[in-house]
Amino acid sequence: MYILHKHFQGRGERSYDIFSRLLRERVVMLYGPIQDTDSALLVSQLLFLEAEETSKPIHLYINSPGGSVTAGLAIYDTPPLIVNTNSQYVSSPIHTYCIGQACSMGSLLLAAGEKGKRHALPNSSIMIHQPSGGASGQASDIAIHAKEILRVREQLTKIYQKHCARDGETVEDGLQRFERALERDYFLTAREAQDFGIVDSVLEKRPRSEGDI
Repeated sequence: MYILHKHFQGRGERSYDIFSRLLRERVVMLYGPIQDTDSALLVSQLLFLEAEETSKPIHLYINSPGGSVTAGLAIYDTPPLIVNTNSQYVSSPIHTYCIGQACSMGSLLLAAGEKGKRHALPNSSIMIHQPSGGASGQASDIAIHAKEILRVREQLTKIYQKHCARDGETVEDGLQRFERALERDYFLTAREAQDFGIVDSVLEKRPRSEGDI
């Protein structure tokens, strides 16, 4: 564990692990596969930061190959998205950053950040695709699971379209664009993701201040 030490005059010394120190700066990390435990931790961090200050942005850094759809949607339903819906639980704006990779559910969370505040680093990779799953057992059970996968695919397609619509693009055209893209693994560079509407900018260097982000 990495430890940072901070001194308080008259109160001795207090130490922080690096992630707790970043949390104080309203920076949270989504690193590695998205599972229920990772989702619970990130949701807890978002709710904690929301309780501290509702107007200041939260900076979410993503380096993930994706993972559980339900765990990812639990995170998605927590932060405030630019299009207000009843499912949004936290009111602080979320700025998203792709470092390394944002694949599958990671790319959806990247795209769901506040419009104009979704970023990718120059050498990062983004990948979108349809959900996958396997079912075994009786034929009726397999049919039930197949129906559920198709429902989830439609749900994710609508989420991508909502957050990644191009200027002048109709909802129907946006849905068709993502239905085609999600058919197979669809890899994009940072610039291609910007053109596709998943991110708003490619950060070549660190902004000088929060207002420049």
